[in-house]
Amino acid sequence: MNSSMIGYFGERSAAAYLREKGYEIRAAGYRSRFGEIDIIAAKKGVIAFVEVKTRRGADFAAAREHVDAHKQRRIIATAEQYLASVRPKEQPRFDVAEVYVDEHAGKLYVQHINYLENAFTL
Repeated sequence: MNSSMIGYFGERSAAAYLREKGYEIRAAGYRSRFGEIDIIAAKKGVIAFVEVKTRRGADFAAAREHVDAHKQRRIIATAEQYLASVRPKEQPRFDVAEVYVDEHAGKLYVQHINYLENAFTL
């Protein structure tokens, strides 16, 4: 299975996880000239801008380690554009969802989701 399919599966799994936790998904794959935000979700006065990182394992590095300072700046700039256009009343927050998957017989399965609130700030 190629990496884009694995990434898409991870994003869908993270969105389902957030719905189970009571979040309303406002957008998925939101794009601007600055970059992309995987998921925008809201719950109890917070609007979460979620970067999803999907990996087959943490042997090399934790998924969150791939959200470096450059990636964070792009996410923040994209979130600022979203906030300016939509003007939500919720407080913004930047989260990372680490989705670890296994593949058996050509099918992906979620092994574990590690959800990090306030993974980085402005």
